[in-house]
Amino acid sequence: MNTVTVVGRVGRDASENFTSFESGKTKASFSVAVNRWDAKTKAEVTDWFNIDVWDKQAEFAAEYIKKGRLVAIDGRIANRRWTDKVTGNERETFYIIANNIRLLGSKRDAETEVAL
Repeated sequence: MNTVTVVGRVGRDASENFTSFESGKTKASFSVAVNRWDAKTKAEVTDWFNIDVWDKQAEFAAEYIKKGRLVAIDGRIANRRWTDKVTGNERETFYIIANNIRLLGSKRDAETEVAL
């Protein structure tokens, strides 16, 4: 089963893109920083995840997902493969396709973000 949940801070505001005028599908993308403890280095490490979200959730993300906001993302892991035009090497990246986005934190946090 391919399911993932991450909780972290938004690294960049969600950008909304219209992918196809025929289908009317909307996509938004943003990044999330998630902290974890590394036992080897005995230090906190930040992992970055790129998030893609579609349709109504994308519209929601474009309006409310702002840098610094604490969020929980439920979704699945996906990958993209391509050939690097400069080196000709095969490349691959992994990202999360979000099914559900929850805004976390206090109401005060959200008010502070609006003031910025």
